[in-house]
Amino acid sequence: MIQFTNVFKRYENGHEALQNVNFTLQEGEMAFLTGHSGAGKSTLLKLIMRMEVATRGQVMIDGLHLSQLGKRHIPFLRRKIGVVFQDHQLLFDRSVYDNVALPLIIEGMDPKDIAKRVRAALDKVGLLSKEQFTPIMLSGGEQQRVGIARAVVNKPPILLADEPTGNLDPKLSAEIMQLFRQFNAVGVTVLIASHDLNLIGRMGQRMLALTEGSITHDGAPR
Repeated sequence: MIQFTNVFKRYENGHEALQNVNFTLQEGEMAFLTGHSGAGKSTLLKLIMRMEVATRGQVMIDGLHLSQLGKRHIPFLRRKIGVVFQDHQLLFDRSVYDNVALPLIIEGMDPKDIAKRVRAALDKVGLLSKEQFTPIMLSGGEQQRVGIARAVVNKPPILLADEPTGNLDPKLSAEIMQLFRQFNAVGVTVLIASHDLNLIGRMGQRMLALTEGSITHDGAPR
């Protein structure tokens, strides 16, 4: 599902963000990506989303060779990928319902189908009763749940999360991780960037550790 082969990423200022990265994440697998600040976690996620392009090497997503992907095919790729951010990136002048519906509206989906999808996603994250609230009326954990609902509303086969529990206390972090586990249990491929080694250890999933742009550990949590 996600395959990196001898991937390097060098920025114009000369910074080598990734160096000879190799790993494969199979369909339906769940893994954590960890490393110090500046290790290359966000760059790696951006390569998967085709927000950045590898300088050398090959990134394959669900059979697509990303360096050969034309601009008009990028939206097709991104429909395969749900993304959850640390800061939620919600629209605070719109309701919870409208925030979750946005990806489907952009796709041009029928309003009746949008309503079904949005309410199913909100029910999954336990926020169906708050669909008409605005994000400012929600707690930090609830805002993150809205972000997750928005990421999965179009049923993508891949779910990426960039420090999704970075602003949450341990109890809320554990609840958010259980949501990711539930999506993984129904076949979604999940990759989560996190610096919380204690949380990763409790999850018991595969861990990829980056150090200065190189993978220095691939396996069980240390």
